[in-house]
Amino acid sequence: MSMKLSVVVPVYNERAFIAEVLLRVQAVQLDKEILVVDDGSTDGTRALLQEFERAQSAGQREVSLQNGQYLPLEGIRFLFQDRNRGKGAALRRGFEGATGDVILVQDADLEYDPQDYAKLLAPIFDGRADVVYGSRFLGGPQRVHYFWHYAGNRFLTLLSDMLTNLKLTDMETCYKVFRSEVLRGIKFKSDRFGFEPECTAKIAKGNWRIYEVPISYSGRTYKDGKKITWKDGFSALWCILRYNLFD
Repeated sequence: MSMKLSVVVPVYNERAFIAEVLLRVQAVQLDKEILVVDDGSTDGTRALLQEFERAQSAGQREVSLQNGQYLPLEGIRFLFQDRNRGKGAALRRGFEGATGDVILVQDADLEYDPQDYAKLLAPIFDGRADVVYGSRFLGGPQRVHYFWHYAGNRFLTLLSDMLTNLKLTDMETCYKVFRSEVLRGIKFKSDRFGFEPECTAKIAKGNWRIYEVPISYSGRTYKDGKKITWKDGFSALWCILRYNLFD
């Protein structure tokens, strides 16, 4: 049985990368839709996406990019938040609009490679899994991490694992894939990066079949536009406690 894939792409101030990300997602040969959710960008990302949407409405099948490539517009839907609300809020908007049998989260930078979709989707497509996490710590090729980001990720994952009784290696990963019925039964509340621990806590409570697969990772520097900070680490810590113990 063939399954349709919904790729949800939350976007905030990624003018330099969003077109390339969409090119890479479009290059994946699957029955899919792409939901791009602009989260109140102020760097020109929103204007660029609105330009793509106008071209699509005018009947254009593709748009020319500055690098000489052409971005196919078929299957892309553009959604616009009224203001910056955070990654979690953008994902909720995308999940609400998704029509696929399987839903995959794709960040709008170039840290995560859509060429890994085959590995991510295999456990779901062959009936073994309901949820798949792509782990940066299972041996895939990657750009060397910031040490304190690595240490923080491992600590947060360990704490999450202790409270969920799961054995994940990378709770904070972007690449999370779900059968659509999994998300239909969950009400997410986190607006920012707290989505990751909230999602993991609520998935664990649902007793779904969860797999992890190794992925490649090309981590950005802050100069490149990386947005997550130590404040988000403390927020994630609170979210782990909140959604496992109190919510």
